[in-house]
Amino acid sequence: MMIRVGIVGYGNLGKGVESAVSKTKDMEIVGIFSRRDPSSIHPHDANIPVYKMEDAVNMKDDIDVMVLCGGSAKDLPEQTKEFAKYFNVVDSFDTHARIPEHFAAVDAECKESNKIAVISTGWDPGMFSLNRVYASAILPEGEAYTFWGKGVSQGHSDAVRRVEGVKDARQYTIPVPEALDAVRSGSNPTLTTRQKHTREVFAVAEEGADLDKIREEIVTMPNYFDEYDTTVHFIDEETLQREHGGIPHGGFVIYSGKTGWENENKHVIEYSLQLDSNPEFTSSVLVAYARAAYRMNQEGMKGCKTPFDVAPSYLHPLSNEELRAKML
Repeated sequence: MMIRVGIVGYGNLGKGVESAVSKTKDMEIVGIFSRRDPSSIHPHDANIPVYKMEDAVNMKDDIDVMVLCGGSAKDLPEQTKEFAKYFNVVDSFDTHARIPEHFAAVDAECKESNKIAVISTGWDPGMFSLNRVYASAILPEGEAYTFWGKGVSQGHSDAVRRVEGVKDARQYTIPVPEALDAVRSGSNPTLTTRQKHTREVFAVAEEGADLDKIREEIVTMPNYFDEYDTTVHFIDEETLQREHGGIPHGGFVIYSGKTGWENENKHVIEYSLQLDSNPEFTSSVLVAYARAAYRMNQEGMKGCKTPFDVAPSYLHPLSNEELRAKML
């Protein structure tokens, strides 16, 4: 039986979910739901219907799981708990400090509706989180290090675009090679924020804008750039689109631990991602967890879950018997 999927939001993430579902054999898209005028949205598959957001509740019996593709700042804190009243849901909520409160709010709704929500799926939080947990469980005497990049930070790029005089911009987060080498050596170094990453900005300025003023506002921006060594380049629009039009990202989780009575043996666990498209990879993770949410709910589970609570077998389209034969 096909798992019937709904997509809430049709930006880069929603488009990625459509593509990811098309590559599965056990899932199909019932519809796309948007705050925009449905007639203005054109899915890759022209046969997929597009509905107004408020029409979703009328289709609660036609959809097995909703994949929520909104932003973490304003959309998901409201949308996830609201849709969990009627559907199994999956989101990619990534504001790390607010995950506990998001979990609690969604969990309350799920327990009322007997639905499953899997929140904070993606790669960080998500795949990186799992690797930090696995490594620290196996090697309790150790330290986890997370590096992001080289890749486009969508949040930091948006922050630069909001600077007066900036027309468009891309911001790259880049791990410091010396810091990576130190961690990989197993020496468990103590590293500051500045020692772990640098930031590089490519900005298109408005005609006549004060470039020195823009650069100073960027490099001193609290919570975004002030704790990093940041380089700002000014380029034209054509160069930005030609050389910086994609949304690549990636990074590393490196765990350095020790075993032995005197902690004499060092062990380094490394997990890395190199992504041509951050939103398309995140979408693919969401789709796998949508399968898990449906299966878990079919078994009678309810409540809010995170990737820590989902067994790997729920993610995969193969049966448990096939997984044991082919993957174990």
